[in-house]
Amino acid sequence: MGRENVIVGLDIGTSKVSVVIGEETEQGLDVIGLGSHPSDGLRRGVVINIEATVRSIQAAIEEAELMAGCEIGAVYVGIAGGHIRSLNSQGNVTVKEKEVTELDVQRVLDSAQALVIPSDREVIHIIPQEYVVDHQDGIKHPQGMSGVRLGVRVHIVTAAVTSAQNIVKSCNAAGLVVKDIVLAQLASAAACLTDDERELGVMLVDIGGGTTDIAVYRRGAVVHTQVIGLGGDHVTHDIAYGLRTPTQAAEAIKRRYGVAMASMVDRNEVFEVPSVGGHRSREANQMTLAQIVEPRVEEIFALVSQELGRAGFREPLPAGVVVTGGSALLPGLAEVAERVFGMPARVGTPRGVRGLSDVVDSPMYSTGVGLVMYGASNDRSEARFRVREENLYSRVKSRMTEWIGTFF
Repeated sequence: MGRENVIVGLDIGTSKVSVVIGEETEQGLDVIGLGSHPSDGLRRGVVINIEATVRSIQAAIEEAELMAGCEIGAVYVGIAGGHIRSLNSQGNVTVKEKEVTELDVQRVLDSAQALVIPSDREVIHIIPQEYVVDHQDGIKHPQGMSGVRLGVRVHIVTAAVTSAQNIVKSCNAAGLVVKDIVLAQLASAAACLTDDERELGVMLVDIGGGTTDIAVYRRGAVVHTQVIGLGGDHVTHDIAYGLRTPTQAAEAIKRRYGVAMASMVDRNEVFEVPSVGGHRSREANQMTLAQIVEPRVEEIFALVSQELGRAGFREPLPAGVVVTGGSALLPGLAEVAERVFGMPARVGTPRGVRGLSDVVDSPMYSTGVGLVMYGASNDRSEARFRVREENLYSRVKSRMTEWIGTFF
């Protein structure tokens, strides 16, 4: 049976599909169901096999439904992958009635997105950073203010049309309606970052299986997003190559014995390494494993640091770095981040939810919980998506502008 006030976040990742079911109550947002299943149909965040993706989604949905005791019909789904592109823009309009109205706000947002977008790309997010009324900047909610000219600075995120459509197709084939599509790291940021961190200046680094997703905040607003095509799966492949063991065994070794900083391990700690091709198992020590893991983690953070420099963020961010995603479970990861970035670093886990909060208190569920929080902050009564719609994103673009200041 269905329940009222139920919100579902669907995180379709490279290594796993996660489903988080939340319920709005008078006390707040309760997590009432959770499902997870290995993801077989994606590569670096992009769907490459719809049938396999559908099976993974259905398995995760069934597990979450069983835990929550309700049926799922609609979801908020995260989007990631190397096809994501973002930029900052600005727009200006003349205020018609000498007082800023909701129509003026919509007009200035439309002017800010009046860019030449290639036909194979669509805008999925238009996130206001600040409004300017006449010469007064730093305004978050300009409605009702007196002025002659209204300006806005926005962060625009675009995605490849085909990649987004394949996500929606997979959800529809699994019997689900997509209510909204949300950039994965923005959802993770909603779940993990504090208001103070966003205001001071902070970078979220979400290390997934196939990609590492970045979001930078200043003055409470997102100012930069980026996707890097390296993630936890690359660490796993390094272990498989270095220890000459099957990939599945390498993943299990990483999860059980992996440490991101070699100086933290005991050389005497040994474990069994399954061999390839039916040969006898061997023994390896944790130091050898850490010497494989640490360079790859350093490389991921170094690429993030280079991207920050190219984007113009050369000074340390006051609130430092928050690392989340499944790979953030590696002990020592925050310490490596501090060393590479020269900024304070912490591991980010979902906050601000009740119910099964102890179960989802893990960086691997940050995106799923963030998607539920996004759904809770929006009017969900009319939002519906199906891939057969002529313009898949016409409603997305209009609703993204409504999520002003709630988390970003």
